[in-house]
Amino acid sequence: MATDANMVGDDSLGDRREDIPLADNFAKLEDICSRYMSPEQLSKVTQAYEFAARCHADQRRRSGEPYINHPVEVAIILADNLKMDEDVVCAALLHDTVEDTPVTLSDITLLFGETVAELVDGVTKLTAITTDTRDEKQALNLRKMFLAMSKDIRVVIIKLADRLHNMRTLAALPPEKRRFKARETMDVYAPLADRLGISSIKWELEDLAFFYLQPEDYERVARLVQDSREQRETDMATAISLLDDDLKRANLSDYQITGRPKHLWSIFQKMVRKGKEFSDIYDLIAIRIIMRTVSDCYSALGSVHSLWHPLPGRFKDYIATPKPNGYRSLHTTVVGPVRSRFRSEPTTCTSRPSTASPRTGSTSARATPRVA
Repeated sequence: MATDANMVGDDSLGDRREDIPLADNFAKLEDICSRYMSPEQLSKVTQAYEFAARCHADQRRRSGEPYINHPVEVAIILADNLKMDEDVVCAALLHDTVEDTPVTLSDITLLFGETVAELVDGVTKLTAITTDTRDEKQALNLRKMFLAMSKDIRVVIIKLADRLHNMRTLAALPPEKRRFKARETMDVYAPLADRLGISSIKWELEDLAFFYLQPEDYERVARLVQDSREQRETDMATAISLLDDDLKRANLSDYQITGRPKHLWSIFQKMVRKGKEFSDIYDLIAIRIIMRTVSDCYSALGSVHSLWHPLPGRFKDYIATPKPNGYRSLHTTVVGPVRSRFRSEPTTCTSRPSTASPRTGSTSARATPRVA
């Protein structure tokens, strides 16, 4: 594929950046990309932004903001969360140019290479197709996207980032459209993100769809979670400190421990599925330990079990039996001190290829406890 950065050095992009509309967060995107891209790769991203900004110069979103803000925010999701390569970030910046401006795929190919053009084409909707219903149109759009996925999985990763930013700004649409997009997100895009192992996008898509589909339930769960926030943050800090000390005593090194609150849709599903009240749900915080090797993962699991008592029947070995998407991990549920009233579900995860990785074959090893 022709993806050489010098393909974007066309004079038509212009040298006078003062003529280019400035997106609110382009400086943020530049900063993020500069941390892991070469100067040549960053230059290609900058030129893609300049091209897209000029194409969308006279366009605005329903919210009234400049349209260029949207592709920049999509690119930020891909660069900041997933560290995607420059072709993917360029395609994100350009993904609406073919659909919403006079630009053609031939133009994209000439300026940015075949790979970027193919990614843009995979994301572009079927605007020329005439259908009888909105559902039929959406089905055709999804069919095209899935076909493009078979050639390059990065197409759906861009589409997930596109949908995530659209969901973040969904309030600008009429109520009926909000519900339609939210239902599609819950039924199609969140499961896709889950299948690809992009949990951070899955969780946010589910919570945003939950907000629009069941606003009363969302507000109730959000209020309950907010009321318990201080205690959960204390529990999380305590668990992280205990784990860190014990891993060091076990002579383990080169690991990372991070924590996050459980997302609202997950909590609500547990309340509905198990018929529990919020006060009966303990695992409201997730703590993840990223280990260097498989043996370190098992050692970390031993540390977790030395700190907290494991519950019978709650251990799952996904290292020996990986999930269909290649996810390999150890799951166990343990119970902490009664005084602090929390339950922990540590997950120790071994090396596996990351679907969203910009470098094919890269691996990571993880351990994930959930604490509340």
